[in-house]
Amino acid sequence: MFSKFTLAAVAALGLAGPVMAETLKVGVSAEPYPPFFTPDASGSWSGWEIDLMNEICTRIGAECVVTPIAWDGIIPALTTGKIDMIMGSMTITPARAEQIAFSDKYYAAPTGLMTQKGSDIEPTAEGVSGAFVGAQSGSIQEVYANKYFADTAGSIRIYQNLDEELQDLAAGRLDAVIGDTLAMQPFAESEAGQACCEYKGAVEPDPEVLGYGAGAGLRQEDTELLARVNKALAEIREDGTYDQITQKYFTVDIYGD
Repeated sequence: MFSKFTLAAVAALGLAGPVMAETLKVGVSAEPYPPFFTPDASGSWSGWEIDLMNEICTRIGAECVVTPIAWDGIIPALTTGKIDMIMGSMTITPARAEQIAFSDKYYAAPTGLMTQKGSDIEPTAEGVSGAFVGAQSGSIQEVYANKYFADTAGSIRIYQNLDEELQDLAAGRLDAVIGDTLAMQPFAESEAGQACCEYKGAVEPDPEVLGYGAGAGLRQEDTELLARVNKALAEIREDGTYDQITQKYFTVDIYGD
């Protein structure tokens, strides 16, 4: 026969309900970055990276909440506990790896230069001589532009997001934009982009600045979570889910070598 204590314990367990999934706040740039992540009018986020994030979170048994953060403050937000993970097309670089841990790479794209159509600007230090070049604040492209273009360009102009840069390029307020090639692709293929502008190719590689592809950023002490994310990423790549997600947004291989 059950004691009163046992019955009370069972009732308490019943009232407690099912165990809730782990909740993770996943940081993305507050500035939209299509086709990787962008909000709609209601504030719901979608895009290639959001789909990948949701798949990872399902496989690690976590409920993930997209949390927009200004890009130049996203690493401090992670290290101080305001968010639990970054999935915002953050490139793995030696400098960033001193502050946070990274998952395995989940995509890679060259950094390239977009210019006005017919321009003789090229993606080299000499090729941008006298040009007004746009770069996104806090990005590896800003670091690269300051390292290689600052001495020759007319000006390096810093923007909060790529969309603003491309709008100014189309309007003639910039001569060139340095950015992630994949992120610039939708604009380059659009009617407006084809009318005004052209892609001039990738800049010379510099792994110390441009890194080794994009990965999820985590706190260095969160080793168990890192292992789970890497395991999920490997499974997603191996079982074809990665390709299924990618084909919704891209017509080229984005994983890279």
